[in-house]
Amino acid sequence: METSVPAIQVFLESVHPYDSLPRDELTRVAQAMMPRLYAPGDLIYEIDEPLGGIFLIKAGGVEITDRNGAMVSLLSPRNTFGERGLMRDGIAATTARARDDSVVLMLPKAEFTRLTEAYPQFQRFFNRSRPAEARPGGSDLTTQKVADLVARAPLSCSPADTVAEAARMMREAHASSLGVTEPMEGGARLLGIITQRDLSNKILAEGRDPLTPVGQVMTADPIALPPNALGSDILHIMLERRIGHLPIVDHGRFVGMITQTDLTRFMAVSSAVLIRDVALATSVAEMASVTARIPQLLVQLVAGHLSHEVVTRLITDIADTVTRRLIAMAEAELGAAPVPFVWAACGSQGRQEQTGVSDQDNCLIIDDRATEADMAWFEAMARFVCDGLDACGYVYCPGDMMATAPRWRARQSVWREHFRGWIAKPSPEAQMLASVMFDLRPIGGTASLYHDLQAETLESAAKNSIFVAHMVSNSLKHTPPLGLIRGFATIRSGEHRNHIDLKHNGVVPVTDLARIYALQGRLPEVNTRARLQGAEDAGIISASGARDLIEAYDLIATMRLENQAHLVRSGRKPDNYLAPSDLSDFERSHLRDAFVVVRTMQSSAGHGKGPLS
Repeated sequence: METSVPAIQVFLESVHPYDSLPRDELTRVAQAMMPRLYAPGDLIYEIDEPLGGIFLIKAGGVEITDRNGAMVSLLSPRNTFGERGLMRDGIAATTARARDDSVVLMLPKAEFTRLTEAYPQFQRFFNRSRPAEARPGGSDLTTQKVADLVARAPLSCSPADTVAEAARMMREAHASSLGVTEPMEGGARLLGIITQRDLSNKILAEGRDPLTPVGQVMTADPIALPPNALGSDILHIMLERRIGHLPIVDHGRFVGMITQTDLTRFMAVSSAVLIRDVALATSVAEMASVTARIPQLLVQLVAGHLSHEVVTRLITDIADTVTRRLIAMAEAELGAAPVPFVWAACGSQGRQEQTGVSDQDNCLIIDDRATEADMAWFEAMARFVCDGLDACGYVYCPGDMMATAPRWRARQSVWREHFRGWIAKPSPEAQMLASVMFDLRPIGGTASLYHDLQAETLESAAKNSIFVAHMVSNSLKHTPPLGLIRGFATIRSGEHRNHIDLKHNGVVPVTDLARIYALQGRLPEVNTRARLQGAEDAGIISASGARDLIEAYDLIATMRLENQAHLVRSGRKPDNYLAPSDLSDFERSHLRDAFVVVRTMQSSAGHGKGPLS
């Protein structure tokens, strides 16, 4: 394998972020790179030892293991490793060994530091902090990018088309305007626009021939905005110039049209508006029409660069409101509840982490004074609410973990016995059920019925070391999708072949770890991020371990939401499957690093050791 400076430079030209460096800088970096040859099994560096720089695989393969010797990643050519420890405290956070005959390039620490300080794109590549923080009003119209407001693909005609043809195009597309364009390299150049008002005022009102060319009646050289303009720019121009259509042009190419209708539609879709509409709904059908707008809300919230925990919280708030409205409707139909109760959600709704894909997981905790007749009332109420949730898009739980099942609709004393039994005899089923039920959150009714039960259960569970050990073991069943192909183990067959599951192999492993930390620390929080922060504050995990895991979780959860928003924009239903091949080298590298952090933390938990300590 060639290791001369010219050969290294040619190699670096194909690796991000080195490919973004100026030519003379790339030459300097190639000269600074220290090539090292390793045989299979050779140690590259060991955990806890000082690092001299970061490492880049030119040929061969490298195996990364954690403190307990568990493999967390298999790396291939063009993969970087060692940067996490180098950027944190200069100490290796893992152990690296050559898996094959390998050529590894080391960029000395001083050069790495110089590059991160001199080139923002280089610093961004290696910085794993959250891509965007929550911003007040982040989904507000005025702060949205124009590109995120365009509602459809560009519709256009040529100046030679007749106004009759333009009218037919608008009718068929249910549009009120067209761009008038001519071909250009890479797209179409905007010459003007024609609107329904033009057809009315300039053709019908003046009795002109329908075969008149569009070019004779269009508005030529209209004012336009680039895709990176803000919603406030649209509002200001439309108000100042009293126009209702504004073309969007990117370097001369016509890319879309913004109309007053688009702005009205955007302002009508917000979590507050949806919650208001649900609260005012008089039927399940009306609520279902409101929740049908949630995918568009997801797109807008993601486009507003709100942090993932804010997006999922806002979406969950809508589910909570739907649930409470259904409970009120049930009581209006069946009569007032005969005894106090609490309707509790578990799963993603319980953790306030719902996305664009949600089924329902819920239960009823009923006052011990309930008679058999009372229990029949609660059965009818549970059926009414669960059926309503399904009609509103929160589909029935495949595992029947709903209040309609007698097991999950019980008196408080029965629930107490459920938890005691799971803790005393932690069978596989008990571990699974406890995992779900530890994420309970009251939605409606008398919350104290749950809070008393939660405090008792956490106290009892944390004291039972055998139960905790079983729960730790159960939490390790979902593992990050790390493998040989570009660092990912993708699904091998079926509808989602060559994809990774960002829910079960991305978010769920972190959720499971956070639940264990909450159990060990007797923490009442159920939200995953709040549990991780609480575990750090309580000393359950180290500050560095918490920071790494929170940043990894933030990145995985954010990419999951962005992928769902992309699917919605493409006219598809949102799901949890992502093709790594659709990501840039930058995104793949960061996602792989996040998975490595999660697997390392799992290994530490499995060996009963503090994470990354």
